[in-house]
Amino acid sequence: MTLDDAARDAARTAPEVLRYTAFSTDPEGGNPAGVVLDAEGLDDAAQLAIAAELDYSETAFLTPPPADLGGTAGRAFTIRFFSPLAEVAFCGHATVATAVALAERIGPGDLLFATQAGPVPVTVREQDGVLRATLTSVAPHVAAVGDADLTEALAALDWPAGDLDPALPPRIAFAGNNHLVLAAATRDRLAALDYDFDRLAALMQRLDLTTLQLVWRESESVFHVRDPFPVGGVVEDPATGAAAAAFGAYARELKLVTAPATLTLHQGHDMGRPGLLTVELREGDTRSHVSGAATVIGEG
Repeated sequence: MTLDDAARDAARTAPEVLRYTAFSTDPEGGNPAGVVLDAEGLDDAAQLAIAAELDYSETAFLTPPPADLGGTAGRAFTIRFFSPLAEVAFCGHATVATAVALAERIGPGDLLFATQAGPVPVTVREQDGVLRATLTSVAPHVAAVGDADLTEALAALDWPAGDLDPALPPRIAFAGNNHLVLAAATRDRLAALDYDFDRLAALMQRLDLTTLQLVWRESESVFHVRDPFPVGGVVEDPATGAAAAAFGAYARELKLVTAPATLTLHQGHDMGRPGLLTVELREGDTRSHVSGAATVIGEG
């Protein structure tokens, strides 16, 4: 076999990597994600290599579901997420992107994903010609953050403690993975994000945080958010579904709203990639329901 023959064989067996952006209908907005709909032949190293080469905050990889997952045949899958540096237990924007990619191929409806965080149901509906996916988080919880850890986080961000909103106290919120929620007192404070990458990454690794969910409250149910993601090798995530789900749990725990309620999260504007995330809190259901659109931005 010649070198050219080997290259052609490799190209034929390489998985198709789709590129979508989630939480936007504009390819220039939202958060880009890689999607591999058939990853059966890929080991961990290969998946990580694809994610690193693509260099999006996460890439999703689908394989057949475990036997006990349930769901509808042909609409249930195992899904794994890799950042350019490591595997992530759960990723909301890549879940939304994958659900829309599947809906374009097998039709809208209900899907079920087995994630490392637990089963995540997703429903895709078409509204005014746009496919929108709604994921249901795993059971969430909210915990306090230690004073020393908060001090270190603020130091890494170069945020004075006086720039925090006292009405929204710091917490660590979980809805698939952990996110430290810090609320800025002003929109200008949120906009001025220039942090110590290595220092914040070290703290996040120690506390097992996936992102920081930095928020500013515009009104009772409308928030602007930003998500540093140095542990994934990414300075900032443009639209973060997992953090939105965790923030829904935070809002419920702190009684910022009363269920049933819908939160609107604007993210990515400060990066030039505006996205829109909707978080629904349902009465009698502690889970968060995160919705958004997705659109293709190219295929590999």
